[in-house]
This record gives sequence, structure tokens and C-alpha cells, in this order.
Amino acid sequence: MESSKVIHAIYTDDDVLMSAVKKVKAEKHHIEEIYTPFPVHGLDKAMGLEPTRIAIAAFIYGCIGLTVATVMMNYIMIEDWPQNIGGKPSFSYLENMPAFVPIMFELTVFFAAHLMVITFYLRSRMWPFKKAENPDPRTTDDHFLMEIPVHGNEKELESLLVATGAVEINIVEKEAH
Repeated sequence: MESSKVIHAIYTDDDVLMSAVKKVKAEKHHIEEIYTPFPVHGLDKAMGLEPTRIAIAAFIYGCIGLTVATVMMNYIMIEDWPQNIGGKPSFSYLENMPAFVPIMFELTVFFAAHLMVITFYLRSRMWPFKKAENPDPRTTDDHFLMEIPVHGNEKELESLLVATGAVEINIVEKEAH
């Protein structure tokens, strides 16, 4: 495994972290990752991250669920095993569609929700038995950690991070995976 040096700057306040991210980005340094104990509003924009495309995936998954529901109900209730339930005719799907709307809605939501969760876990590379990547357990409680790759500019980075309000700075070897 290849390892690389990174600098970990620890902050104790989310507002200080936000201004630090803006200063670090203004100095043209790449921020590898930021670990926070809670979501920080605007942090993704300050880091320059692209907006998420999960909403597009949700729409596609909902359409798949609606299609599965329609095809399934047409096959089960009209073609394979037509039944006279409460005097309703079973000659065509369209005549029975008002009765099928709840099933169509439920399967649309079911597919969208479950496939979005699976997509999120796969995209985030979070699967069972995966080793946690959090470099400092304090970031699950009350500290914020900014991780920046080091390319022979340790002193410059350290002075910049101290000026931004970092309470602790550590240079560590990070294993590439």
C-alpha cells in the first residue's frame, strides 16, 4: 500500500471552520476531506463540491417502481387471474386503474427509497465490515477536522492553518486505499 503525508487541522467551532475553508481554498490548497460531528450548512459550497445527483436517481427509481407496479398488476389482476371483486369488471387495466392507484403509489415510493439507500451506500463506499475511515474520534463529538495533502509545503500550510484558528495541527502518514 502506498502512503502519503496529510495534515490534520482540528477546529472547535463550525464558524471558524467555515472561514478557514474559505481562506484555504483562496490560497489554492486542495482540501481532501472534512470530518464534522454534525452537518455544517454551506460547507459543501465552500469546499467547491458539485451538487448531488441523488434526486435524479430518485426520480428514475420511482419511475422503475411505477412501471413494475403497472406491469405486475396488469399481469396478476387482468391477464393471469381476473376476479370479479365488488362487481368491478376486469376487462382492461384502464377500467381498474383507480383501484390500483394506492399500489402504484406505494411501489413508486418503495423503489425510490430502497434503491436510493443502496445507491448512497455504494457511492459512499460504505458496506458491511468496512473499516471506519474517521481519523480522530473527537470529530464524532465536538471537534472538526480538515485534511489537506502535503506536497513539501508543510511549514507554509501550518502557518496558514494556525492563522485560520486551528487549535491543533498534526502531520500524519495516510495509507492509500
